[in-house]
Amino acid sequence: MKALLTWWEGCCVSSPFLRFVDVNLRGIGQVMFMDNPLSGLLFFVAIGWGSYEAGMPQVAIGGLVALVAATLAAQWLRVEPADLGAGLYGYNAYLAGLALGTFLIPSPLFWVYLALAGAVSVPATLATANVFKTWGVAALTAPFVLTAWLFLLATYVFTAIDGGGLPMNPEITPLDPAAAELLAFGDFVQGVLKSITQVFLKASIIAALLLLAGLAVNSLAAAAFALAGAIVAVVTAHALGAESDLITGGLMGFSPVLTAVALGAVFYKPGLRVAMYALVATVFTVVVQGAMNVALAPFGLPTLTGPFVLASWLFLLPRRHFE
Repeated sequence: MKALLTWWEGCCVSSPFLRFVDVNLRGIGQVMFMDNPLSGLLFFVAIGWGSYEAGMPQVAIGGLVALVAATLAAQWLRVEPADLGAGLYGYNAYLAGLALGTFLIPSPLFWVYLALAGAVSVPATLATANVFKTWGVAALTAPFVLTAWLFLLATYVFTAIDGGGLPMNPEITPLDPAAAELLAFGDFVQGVLKSITQVFLKASIIAALLLLAGLAVNSLAAAAFALAGAIVAVVTAHALGAESDLITGGLMGFSPVLTAVALGAVFYKPGLRVAMYALVATVFTVVVQGAMNVALAPFGLPTLTGPFVLASWLFLLPRRHFE
């Protein structure tokens, strides 16, 4: 694997086009903190498959369009070359493209709107990073969440952009206990795997396996924490009586998966104490997910990775206790 990456790096040195491809692949990989073009490629294939499986090719294409727009915008803004090369200006745009591709109806203007969102995610990333570096906390996917929320919310007043995938008349109603039925083993496995793919707004078991492979080629610890985070999220959501359809669809577990990877394998040195800390944070993220589902319902907005961002910030701010 190391030899393959060395060969690829050599090819990129002599080819500006391949370097551009490398930057974009790393941007996709950075959605789950992987600075590795092979991880990015496996993630890209997973999303392509998930989009095809769902009959929504515009999602995979939208992610790519927003990603390329962000990379070009970052080059134009002359961002730090090392950060650009590591894909740190691509992952928020890629997620924004996937989100808009999921919730908006394609049209000629849609693609312009989507590319604009990708480009805007770059100054949003710079701004957020500048604010939070004071406390030594990463921006995470906050620029994606902020950008996507604004672009999605605006569709309620723009007739040329069709937000047909958004709930137009959202209501908050108490959950019927019957909706929190017991999960069969197959449902449990489905909920775990789809919690991983919902990080990229997909619900595909095959895509989940590709995503785990993409994590494993760069970090076995990250793959293990992603799987463990998904399991913890499903168990927690079910124990708390969440709606079964949300659990099996992975909609209660994607933010906890990111929290588990971030705290357990990226920002803290892996160990028993950190693993327990990540476990508590993962459980808490499930609670935040439920709270934000309710809070955003009146606005007709999805939570996206907002619960992950909020919970992870709260658990990253005491970082000095683990140094």
